[in-house]
Amino acid sequence: MATTLEKASPAPEASHDAPPPAKRIWYRTTLFNAFVIGAVGFLAPGLWNAMNALGAGGGQEPFLVNAANALVFALMGFLSVFGGPIANRIGFARTLFLGAIGYPVYSAGLYTNNRFGNVWLVLLGAALCGISAGLFWAAEGAVALGYPEASKRGRYLNIWLWFRTGGPLVGGLIVLILNNNAAAKRKGSVDPKTYLIFIALQCIAAPIALLLTKPEKVQRGDGTKVIVDAEKSVKYEFKSLWNLCKRRDIVLLLPIFWAAYFNQYSGNFQTYYFGVRARALIGFVSNFSTLFSSQVMSMFLDWRRFPVKRRLEISFWYIVVCHVAAWIYAWVIQEKYTANTPALDWADSGFAEGFFVLVLWEWSRQSLQTWMYYFIATKSDSISELSRLSGVLRGQESFAQAVSFGLNTRKWHGGRVPLAVNTILLGIASVPTYIALKENVPLVKKDEAGDSSDEAVTLETVAIGNDKTPSSV
Repeated sequence: MATTLEKASPAPEASHDAPPPAKRIWYRTTLFNAFVIGAVGFLAPGLWNAMNALGAGGGQEPFLVNAANALVFALMGFLSVFGGPIANRIGFARTLFLGAIGYPVYSAGLYTNNRFGNVWLVLLGAALCGISAGLFWAAEGAVALGYPEASKRGRYLNIWLWFRTGGPLVGGLIVLILNNNAAAKRKGSVDPKTYLIFIALQCIAAPIALLLTKPEKVQRGDGTKVIVDAEKSVKYEFKSLWNLCKRRDIVLLLPIFWAAYFNQYSGNFQTYYFGVRARALIGFVSNFSTLFSSQVMSMFLDWRRFPVKRRLEISFWYIVVCHVAAWIYAWVIQEKYTANTPALDWADSGFAEGFFVLVLWEWSRQSLQTWMYYFIATKSDSISELSRLSGVLRGQESFAQAVSFGLNTRKWHGGRVPLAVNTILLGIASVPTYIALKENVPLVKKDEAGDSSDEAVTLETVAIGNDKTPSSV
């Protein structure tokens, strides 16, 4: 079986078997750094997601916000792809700092639009947020994948995702508290005070980002080191990025990177069929679906009863089943709502059936995202390479969301067009993803390789003899 691993500059073999240090400094540990990226994710994109979980960014109509979000994700896509080389040059803490400063400007734009009908600040905020978000995701993804010990990767991914989902959870609670009166039963926009609270909280994210430890100073519990490529030129960084983008395994994964986050119709679905306080409740409660979905997936991916590759294969089919169930149910409910359009409050008898469309979408989407991050983390142990990998992943997801938000700036009759596009894209993407999974040779620690020695390449094997260039398309 051909390996798809790219040659890194690994630390000496002894470093992988080194005993844990006698005493670790608490702010150098992987757990502390997981909390740092988690806190920034909670305050910046987490609260951003809370507003978008309302549908229309809390506004009455989704079309301006969908256009702004299309701009966010278009810029975010470019910056995510190039964010890996940037992070490798200026450092992850600085990149994370720059990645947090655009979010409060976006929220300020939504506030002025809600209060005064201002449009230009929404678009300016969207542009700044897109630039920041691209840098944020490239840095955060690399840290989440590259800092933890290999045996705890799923656990730390889950900590990161719980924090990031905690933002929408707390944000949803704030929205629910401020928007639960009788007037909020009907369709409309949220209380303007909601945005002011979000702006204040998002301003805290940037200084927290500077607490992130440099990769070479991270102290893992098992004594291994975070592998960092020797400092290279800008030309080298972009050449490495180009070589990565040409790899067969990465090209095969591009469709699933697009399909995973293409469903932005969920926001329109809420604004079309639910009142303000029902949307606030959905924005709060649906996050529990995200959290528990991530928990189930990460626990299984760290379960050492099976080799790494077998875990990835089993969880792949679990994700397929989740998506099939979610989208069949969504089609059934959408056709019902197309025939008789409701305006649902949480007290209405038909609320639950529409609510579960959104819950199932969130569950299946989060399962897929956790799986994708874990999958690409098995391809390298170099933080420099992982920054490029996570940047490409987030970049393609962002381009997909830009197109999806653009698609949803139009009010399609019954939502059939966006539902059909999502369903077809997921079906098509599953085929090359399965091929990439079957061809993948996970890079794991020796004690994690499992019983099937032909299903994994250990770090020691790579350190001794990985001189092959990965295949390209």
